Amino acid sequence: MASIYVHIPFCERKCPYCDFYSVEDTGLVEEFLAALQGEISLREHYADRAVIETVFFGGGTPSLLAPRQLDAVLSSLRATFAITPDAEVTLEANPGTVTGETLRAFRSSGINRLSIGIQSFHDHELSFLGRIHDTLQGFRAVEVARAAGFDNISIDLICSLPGQTLAHWEENLRTAVTLAPHHVAAYSLTVADRTPLARMVRAGEVSVIPTDLAAAMYERAMELLGAHGYEHYEVSNYALPGFRCRHNCNYWSHEDYLGFGPSAHSFWKERDATSGRRWWNVADLSTYQDRLRGGSLAVASEEHVGTREMVNERIFLGLRSSGLDLTRLIVDLDYDLAARQADRVRWLIQERLAGLDGGILRLTSKGYLLCDEICRRLLP
Repeated sequence: MASIYVHIPFCERKCPYCDFYSVEDTGLVEEFLAALQGEISLREHYADRAVIETVFFGGGTPSLLAPRQLDAVLSSLRATFAITPDAEVTLEANPGTVTGETLRAFRSSGINRLSIGIQSFHDHELSFLGRIHDTLQGFRAVEVARAAGFDNISIDLICSLPGQTLAHWEENLRTAVTLAPHHVAAYSLTVADRTPLARMVRAGEVSVIPTDLAAAMYERAMELLGAHGYEHYEVSNYALPGFRCRHNCNYWSHEDYLGFGPSAHSFWKERDATSGRRWWNVADLSTYQDRLRGGSLAVASEEHVGTREMVNERIFLGLRSSGLDLTRLIVDLDYDLAARQADRVRWLIQERLAGLDGGILRLTSKGYLLCDEICRRLLP
């Protein structure tokens, strides 16, 4: 099985913390879509290599597309690739860009999962984040999504904002569970290089919150969402039973994926599955369109992913999600972590940072707090 990611690089307004590639000139949408159709056609030789079980429209703000435009992209993908009838098809949506009418049209086109970027239920936090919606629009987006027929709704929340209190974060979580989404992505704010937020931090205009407070917010999310029936199946992701994001699970399971659009990444394993190739498109809309107009792909660069790198990635991806399958690691990549890292695995279990069940090494809630450090210690 494989996945497809489509990057829609348009935003009504760029958020100061976001380092994903996007532009604010929505007048370029039709020209971009023509280039995107060309890229899809140029990748048709992958159609006979795998069945596609998930499609994800990210960005940017994909919900800025008109329903007819999104429908045309989906039709092109279906005509080119073998997409399963029950494929998970996700659209990221900004609450300030959707209406009941557009959501009903998206649902009719085949979008069956909606990821709504609410981020906060406090207007002052939304203002700091540069969001184009307010709290009421966040509530309304979930309501109209349900009315439009969506029965798989995810919402995004961000914590660790400068000046944010634990009480405010808990209010966001409690408000979220009252809306009963099927999935919650609860992220800590990252100060990414070359963003307006990073410049504000360097200038002393805002201060990053203390590490212990950030940890307390993370723990509170685990406790509160867990108490309301959400499975903590990845460092920042929680789902009601049966509603894990299949697309992201494919990433974390080291499955193949094709990325379309400027800045989109792709990964495809070699036939023996012990190595692979990763490539990524140019992060520039003009260059992307120029190359595809000329009949060429818009790849910026690529890299070979050898067996050692595959092992490293499998360990990192497995531990930060629902667990590392030690048997599969041996079968696929001939690496016996339990034998080679016996002392460290034993220590993780003794310290209750991880558990071993049926050959799956899985981090505990305590272990998730130290996920990056644990992964670094276990890498070959």
